[in-house]
Amino acid sequence: MWRRLWSWINVRWPVSPLLRVLFTEEIPGGPSAFYSFGSSVLFVFILQAVTGICQLFFYVPTVDHAYASLSFFRTQVPFGWLIHNLHYWGATAMVVLVLLHMMRVFLWGAYKNPRELTWLLGVMLFLLTMIMMFTGSPLPWDEKGYWATEVGTSMAGTVPLLGDFTKRLLRGGELMGQLTISRFFILHVALLSGLLAAFIGLHLVALRRNGSAGAWAEARRTRTGPFWPDQLSKDLTVACVVFLALIALAAFLPPAFAGPADPMDASFTPKPEWNFLFLYQSLKYFPGSLEAVGTVGVPLVLVLLLVSVPFIDRRKERNPFKRPVAVGIYFLILISAVVLSIAGNASNPGANAPVVPPPASSVATVAPTMTEKPAPGAEQPAAPPGGNPGALAPGIIGNVQHGGLLFEQYCQSCHGLAGKDNVPNPGSDDGKVPPLNPIDRALYDADPDNFIVNIDSFVQHGSTPPGSGPALKMPKFGDSNTLTQPQIAHLEAYVLSLSGVRRARILRPGISPAPFFGLVAAVFAITGLGVGGIRLRRKRQAKGGSAER
Repeated sequence: MWRRLWSWINVRWPVSPLLRVLFTEEIPGGPSAFYSFGSSVLFVFILQAVTGICQLFFYVPTVDHAYASLSFFRTQVPFGWLIHNLHYWGATAMVVLVLLHMMRVFLWGAYKNPRELTWLLGVMLFLLTMIMMFTGSPLPWDEKGYWATEVGTSMAGTVPLLGDFTKRLLRGGELMGQLTISRFFILHVALLSGLLAAFIGLHLVALRRNGSAGAWAEARRTRTGPFWPDQLSKDLTVACVVFLALIALAAFLPPAFAGPADPMDASFTPKPEWNFLFLYQSLKYFPGSLEAVGTVGVPLVLVLLLVSVPFIDRRKERNPFKRPVAVGIYFLILISAVVLSIAGNASNPGANAPVVPPPASSVATVAPTMTEKPAPGAEQPAAPPGGNPGALAPGIIGNVQHGGLLFEQYCQSCHGLAGKDNVPNPGSDDGKVPPLNPIDRALYDADPDNFIVNIDSFVQHGSTPPGSGPALKMPKFGDSNTLTQPQIAHLEAYVLSLSGVRRARILRPGISPAPFFGLVAAVFAITGLGVGGIRLRRKRQAKGGSAER
């Protein structure tokens, strides 16, 4: 049956000739795991496409639903955590693998005649991969992605003549909003992903046209090795290692819930994504009128260098030890980019900025406490500007680390360090401010949704402890708009963490992350042992057959 189906398809579409083109290749110097970086890029791209499409069934590209829809997907949809986390780490892996692939090609001298076009297509793939990561960052519409895009588009705005037009085109106006997320969504999902797929195809065609360059040593290139099955087996092995590493990162290092985008929150330190940190840091060395040198000059020089490599270095010599100038310049640029990225990540541009104090009306008699009842008849506050319109704190998954900073600023003076100290409150029945660590058992709940509801009314509407005129009262952080709703969500997430409850707990994991990784690792190990046993048996049979002859 299968033979008839295969024959029927081959008559109508050239499957067999296409497979021969793809798999029948002799590699000078024989197969090597170093050649597997390119195929790993292709594997991760396919993984990104699959996980991205899965998220589109739940993701809503609007400023008021993007963060909530992804939060629901990650916590409520079975295996949603796995799909989202694989997509998140896959973006980083793709950039890293493209860089490693280009490094290998450069050191091996595989860009030389007649493979200049293959190198140029690879440079284009690198640029598209970097841009894909940039356009993906604002789509969750969380604080991290929002401010990374704010910084990135502001940097684009410094380009002479076209800067303001480019910034407005990307943002959809002077300020970031719904048009911003719509345009980045179209760029990321439709235009750039299609271009990336097309250039991957062109790159593969160019590679097959001239074949693999193979080893740089002339002596090694005298022997060859087949792509199928030798090199393909190495490619699959490396791809499996990459896949297992991505699953481990997805299970044990999930991306944090950063909280929804909040333009009014001045406590967040804006930085671009990690792959643009070198450029972000380099801008600090070109202040004022020289800013365009950093935003335009530096990246333009780097791109021109990459493009011109095969036309500057025309010698046939491919051994990196015999190309000291080219390799030296390459490593100088690489080390500079790494150092600048580390410095950019460590820098804190907001460290010396003044802290904006809360309005005077909210601090006249304040020191928070969360165990007294709120004033009767208090109304729920409307969502302030900057938060998700219509979204109140209990429905938002906040960021624990950010909540800790807000707790230190607004709550620690009364509730004590980490909510533990017994701060006196003269005039109250208890005589002190009740601690949050541990919190009153009447407010505690192992279910984060219930826990949030129990404490939210105190943060929103404040309360007055029973007694004869207590000195300290709970401020109305929500009613007075002292804190935005996203900030209140951060603060409440931190309070939950003091009691050992994760606000971002996965409620419907399908299979929990750690057991899932163990299961996948076991499957990979068993499969690897089985394949290794089969290959060893075949080698022994081949040796036995040659001995009989």
